Amino acid sequence: MSSEPHNSPCFTPAGAGEYSFHERGQLIRLAHQAIEAALSGVELDLTPPTEHLAQRRGAFTTLHLDRQLRGCVGYVIDSYALWRTVAETAVAAAFYDTRFYPVTAEEARRLEIEISVLSPARPIEPEEVEVGRHGLIVSHCGQRGLLLPQVPIEHGWNRELFLAQTCLKAGLPMDAWLNGAYLEAFTAEVFSEAEPGAVAP
Repeated sequence: MSSEPHNSPCFTPAGAGEYSFHERGQLIRLAHQAIEAALSGVELDLTPPTEHLAQRRGAFTTLHLDRQLRGCVGYVIDSYALWRTVAETAVAAAFYDTRFYPVTAEEARRLEIEISVLSPARPIEPEEVEVGRHGLIVSHCGQRGLLLPQVPIEHGWNRELFLAQTCLKAGLPMDAWLNGAYLEAFTAEVFSEAEPGAVAP
């Protein structure tokens, strides 16, 4: 899998996990700073502040404006330090998500940031997929699609529909998961400044 950004719908659940409230706050502030730096033409220092945030992790950064999706881009694999990944995907979501026009300076001040830190992907059988826990990657004949774990919950999909919709995301027939497509699963730790208590002040 390449480290090129991928678009995906995003949604905001809460929950504690590997990253402390302080680290979550650092990452969310970084995403805002990266967008502001890009608007100002300033180069941001992407040296991770801790060894934990220097670990290589895949992640998606999601932008919301007035409670509406405003951009979502991520790196599926762990090519870079999480610190760099969050900064780069925040900029990509703000300015290079082809579903939206680039974020303006006025909008940047009102954005709400959500970050999904991904676990490494592993092969999985269709019957092992757990809705709300697993994100999916479907690959076949050079085509690939990804949906985050939050997506089927947001849309009320069962496991079979989740599998089918991930196939559609890859540009494959809805039943490709039954006909030779390669399935991988991952989990995601998701946090957002929009959730009370999700990020320490």
